Order: sequence, then structure tokens, then C-alpha cells
Amino acid sequence: MPKPVVLIAEVLSPATIEALGPDFDVRDVDGTDREALFAALADADAVLVRSATRIDEEALAHAPKLKVVARAGVGLDNVDIKAATAAGVMVVNAPTSNIVSAAELTVGHILSLARRIPAAHASLSGGAWKRSSFTGAELFEKTVGIVGLGRIGALVAARLAAFDMRVVAYDPYVTSARAQQLGVQLLSLDELVAESDFLTIHMPKTPETTGMIGAAQFQAMKPTAFVVNVARGGLIDEEALHAALVAGEIAGAGLDVFTTEPPVDGGTARPLLDLPNVVVTPHLGASTEEAQEKAGVSVARSVRLALGGDLVPDAVNVAGGVIDPYVRPGISLVEKLGQIFASLATSPLTSLDVEVHGELNAYDVSVLKLAALKGVFTNIVSETVSYVNAPLLAEQRGIAVRLIKDDVSDEYRNVITLTGALSDGTQLSVSGTLTGPKQTEKLVGINDHALELPIEQHHVVMLYTDRPGIVAVYGQKFGEAGINIAGMQIARQAAGAQALSVLTLDSPVSEELLEDVSAAIDADLFRQIEITEV
Repeated sequence: MPKPVVLIAEVLSPATIEALGPDFDVRDVDGTDREALFAALADADAVLVRSATRIDEEALAHAPKLKVVARAGVGLDNVDIKAATAAGVMVVNAPTSNIVSAAELTVGHILSLARRIPAAHASLSGGAWKRSSFTGAELFEKTVGIVGLGRIGALVAARLAAFDMRVVAYDPYVTSARAQQLGVQLLSLDELVAESDFLTIHMPKTPETTGMIGAAQFQAMKPTAFVVNVARGGLIDEEALHAALVAGEIAGAGLDVFTTEPPVDGGTARPLLDLPNVVVTPHLGASTEEAQEKAGVSVARSVRLALGGDLVPDAVNVAGGVIDPYVRPGISLVEKLGQIFASLATSPLTSLDVEVHGELNAYDVSVLKLAALKGVFTNIVSETVSYVNAPLLAEQRGIAVRLIKDDVSDEYRNVITLTGALSDGTQLSVSGTLTGPKQTEKLVGINDHALELPIEQHHVVMLYTDRPGIVAVYGQKFGEAGINIAGMQIARQAAGAQALSVLTLDSPVSEELLEDVSAAIDADLFRQIEITEV
């Protein structure tokens, strides 16, 4: 019997090939040569890439046998996950391979800014000896503000604490108990930017976090403060940053990532490269030998699992492994319920119950617990979330997680409910089901409110006191802003009590419009939910 074909499309470490083992026919191809790649994909069961090879719909069309695409790294910008999922191809990456490297680069940028190392190097290399021109600052007893206290943020906190710095953080999804474990003081974002001598951002890029450090934040910072971004381009408003640096509102910036990469003429990042108080690197967060080797070995192991038919913890689009076909459609549903839950939570999560009601309990549904955690963390941590690191993320945050099974489901064949306790003492529950021959994913409950609405990409959830005219108010507001309401459900338990409206929209809504509508209807809860493709 012929061995499965594993295609290596870019240069990977010898340890990667060794981790694959002798059970595969390992072949090499230049992934940047599209014609050669297409020809090689014809026989491939798996393909390993880094960042230069594009595995898109066109490439997948040339790969009839392909079962898994493995990206030896964290990012997946060069892999069309939606097209791979449609083709039944698993996509895996190495979500934790670069966290130490990224944390250390952050510290490197902070030290470079504090001691003006790049400028001093350039001056001395040019033949000058100007010691007095490069007076720097100590980190000792300074305050570092960390925006996003996930895996990388926590590593940065630990390393900078060793400099005897005061470490403060902003992360709405981290409990005070977790922060205390890390020796970090939690602050609001406004407090953080005002108190920080160095501010470093480690958040995922979502509609809510894009541009989260902008003109208002720079104006509130100390004129001696520095800002660092090695996470995602676009988290910092680059035009506002340039203006703040030129005006002297802050002292300098260290950037490893940009909205457009490479930063080209005409882009918002390009003018930053010409400023003397900016330190830049070309997206080097994962560019260490150790990170590259960890990434290669990690995805090689995932390929072995995938081609062996086992559960693949680092799969980003399907769970893989021996999962019953009756259970598999629920994975995507539960991940989306997790995203909805996280969007509706008013404070950090302390415990989570994944309740599976109905016929599903005749099968092994343990993967649904992993899917729920993956969904909860997808848009609130900076690293890629997978089935292997989601439980670890919960453990780090002190979140107790249970899987509860119940054969009884009164209204549907199956209902899955995520019920969580929040740190402010409240409880939140979100329920969903699959209906009809097409297994349509539907949201069927939020707390005590019953509804039935297909889960789409853009939703708004509103909780308010029921009274005449509310629908007309928010309908007019959205209409005037050019936002089309594609669907809606209203649930209430009694006239004049609290009412819950869930809208399906054709496009996302600006924060300004959300605040305007919320004030107009005097909402008790108003949330925009953006579903990330799973």
C-alpha cells in the first residue's frame, strides 16, 4: 500500500521532517511557483507551508486527495480557511510556537526605546561619538501598561517585573484573581494610558479592537511615554500615532506590525518610518530559530494525527478525529454560541457549564466542551485559539468548566446551552440548536428569553423595558444610518417587563451609532455581535 504523500512547500527545519517520521512519502516543491505547486498537489494528502505559499480556492481545486493544510506558524493569512472547510480539508497551525519570541521582542522594543539603542547605533556606525545626544531612561520603578493579559501579555508582565517595574493591565476578560496571580494590577483603559510610562498592546484584531489606541489615548498619555505594538497591525491608529509623535504628545513608539505590510508609500504606516523617535522591525515576532522549529514540529505532529484519523487539537476549522457524523455539525454551532456568550458577558467569566440536551447524548460529545471554550476565547485573546490551548486558557483564568448531559429536550431534538457565572455575580446563558435538513444553526435562547433566529455574521442584542414605539425608534435610527435589518426576534415574559430584541444586520454598526441607539431606547444591555468564521 503506498504511503500518504506529505508535500513540503517551503523550507522547514530538519526537526520537522524528523517529527513526521518514516510513514509518509515526503516530497518538496517551491510553493511560490504556482504551476509547480498545482502539479504537486495532485497527489498530496497533506501540505506544509509557512507564509509565502498561498493555499486558496484555486490551489485546493488542484488537490483532490488533500486532507490537511499545515501552517508552520501562528498566522493563517495565506490559507483560505473557508474554502478549505468547504472542501473538507483540515487546517492546522502552531498557535503557541511564537509566544516566547513575541514576548521577548516586546521587551527588546521597550529597551530599545528607553535606551535609544537603534539611533545610537546608527550614529556611531556613521562615525559620530555623541554620548550626550542619547541619554535614555531606566525601566526601574517605571509603570508598564499591558493591554491584553493573554499568554503573550502574561509573559511580558513576568519579564518586566524582573526589572522592578510596576505592571498594570487592561483586559475586560481577565478576573482580578488571575491578575493577582500574575502580580498585575487591573485598571480601566483610561486609567492605564494615563499612568503608563510604557504601553504595550497584545489584543486580537477585531472590529472592536481595531484602532483602540488612537488620538484620545495619545492625548491622555504622559509626554514621556512610549507605545509598543508587536501584536497586530491596525490595533494602533497609525495616523493618530504619527500626529501624536510629531506634536510631542508621547515620546516614541516601537512597531513590529503595520496595517499594510510591508508599509508602502501612500499607506498610513509609511510616514512613521521617517520619525527619529520610532523603532521599527519587519514583523519579527516569530522570527527566531526556536519559534520556527517549535512551529514545524508542532504541525508535523498534527499532520500525523490528521492522516491517522485521530483528534487534532490544533485544528482551526474542524476538530478531526473519531467524531460521530451526528455530533460533528454541532461543533460549528457551539463555537458560535461561545462567541455570542463572550460578546454578551458583562464581566469576566468564572465558571462555564456546557449543557447538551437531547438525542446527542447517545454519542461522545466531549468535543463540544472544547468547541465552547474555543468560541468563548476566539475574539478575546491575542493568540489563535485551538482545541488544545482553549482549556489551558480557561485554567489560566481560573474558569471552572463542566460538560453536563441530559437526554431530555422538550422543544427540539437537541439543544446546547452555555451557562456561565460572571465575576460581577450575574449569570448568563445562551442556547442554540440545529434545525431542518440543512442543519441550520439557530440561536434559541438568551437567559430566560426564548427565541429562534438563524445565526449570521452580524447581530445586535438589546435588552430594554417593554413599551410601545421602541421598534420604531431603533428601526429609524438604523435606517437613517444605512444599516439594513435583515431579520429580528423580540422576546418578553410579560407586557411592560424587560424585552429582548435580537437583530440580524447586513453590515456592522459603528460604536457611535450603537451608543446613540442605546441611549434612545434607554437600554439595559446593548451589544454588537460579530461572528468570526469557524
